[in-house]
Amino acid sequence: MRRHTEWLLLVIPGLIWGASFLFIAEGLEAIGPNGVAFVRILVGFATLALFRGAWRPIPRGDWAGVALVGVLWMALPLSLFPHAEQRVSSAITGMLNGSVPLFAATVATIIARRAPPRPVLLGLVVGMTGAVLMALPSIHEGRSSTEGVLLILAAVACYGVALNVAGPLQQRHGALPVIWRAQAVAVVLTAPVGVQELLAARWTPVPLLSLLVLGALGTGVAYVLLTVAVGRLGATRASATNFLIPPVALVLGVAVRGERVALLSVTGAAVCVAGAWLMHRKRLR
Repeated sequence: MRRHTEWLLLVIPGLIWGASFLFIAEGLEAIGPNGVAFVRILVGFATLALFRGAWRPIPRGDWAGVALVGVLWMALPLSLFPHAEQRVSSAITGMLNGSVPLFAATVATIIARRAPPRPVLLGLVVGMTGAVLMALPSIHEGRSSTEGVLLILAAVACYGVALNVAGPLQQRHGALPVIWRAQAVAVVLTAPVGVQELLAARWTPVPLLSLLVLGALGTGVAYVLLTVAVGRLGATRASATNFLIPPVALVLGVAVRGERVALLSVTGAAVCVAGAWLMHRKRLR
């Protein structure tokens, strides 16, 4: 039973976040990128407020860590992704998220202050090679696409740090109090420009519903599940949920939005996930 629960903690966030890039793309049809980030974080914050566990207090000594999670796991990356999707497809954005485990493992290695085992190092090399292959076709499309890829990689790097910061906080205080307060920080940081774009938005049913689902699930339920997974399984193992993001984003981008993805990018995504899995398997052992 416990093993089944652990698998669900990894699978459900991966499915939700794989679909989130489609929801971002749909939301951009009605509102600007800063508004997308603000609305999804605000809806996620309101969703978690419905759970009593979110209101549990956190000692003042950990407020700085919670604020850092709010910046690196929410405000900054969730603002970068909509800007990136104005330059590259939702499929490419989602596939590049397959490199999150690589960044998480790199940060964990730095924190531990010791070189990773040879299999982990091999996984990092293979995974980074896959990330390069994914990005190459977009980079060749021009300056705008290159900027989009760089924005995605910056967001993914933020996730790598945030996963390692969130784990100890969740172990001490639980997932809900940490994530909810981090979202409060992100709401405040994204509000100045987000509210302006919200007031100028031109809503239609599909973009509105997309952002509501994105906020409630992608910025609410999925964060809680993964933070619980980080506390139970460790940052590197929990980051394996990202293995599902590339294929889900690819299928939805192509099937729903009719996006075209270069074969080299698809191959790179497979290589990246393979590298992350090699590294993940060694950590499990």
